[in-house]
Amino acid sequence: MANAAKVQTGQTVNVHYTGTLPDGTEFDSSHARGEPITFELGSGQLIAGFDSAVTGMTVGETKQVTLEPAQAYGEHNPELIQEVAKDAFPPDFSFIVGGVVQGQNALGQPVFATVESVGEEAVSLDMNHPMAGKTLTFDIELVGVNSEEGTTTDTTEE
Repeated sequence: MANAAKVQTGQTVNVHYTGTLPDGTEFDSSHARGEPITFELGSGQLIAGFDSAVTGMTVGETKQVTLEPAQAYGEHNPELIQEVAKDAFPPDFSFIVGGVVQGQNALGQPVFATVESVGEEAVSLDMNHPMAGKTLTFDIELVGVNSEEGTTTDTTEE
């Protein structure tokens, strides 16, 4: 196995994974989409615990990791639950508890929130990531690494 190089920060990798909650419910899977995800290790594109789990793997290796909220999407922050006046929404908007709404923050960036409750004049919106506060398990398989010779970066001259 002289060819089994361990992947490291800065390399672009291809990974298949399945994510599950403690009760076994699958919440995400690259297999279901039919293609692995591609990302640069250590770039912050993915949650820290997932990135760390892939670092040091070799192509073809599989592993299972369980991530506490701090390694995943963080703890649920009660300060991110806010009351918003119903008149801030279009007049025909249908409020569904558990439904997801999209708005914009002060910088014009998209913000997603889950409807927690609906009152007469306002709705309670939870702006935490839907996976905040949850322990997540990932079954990970490293399926490929973009090597120096075959990199997909535009800056190579070969």
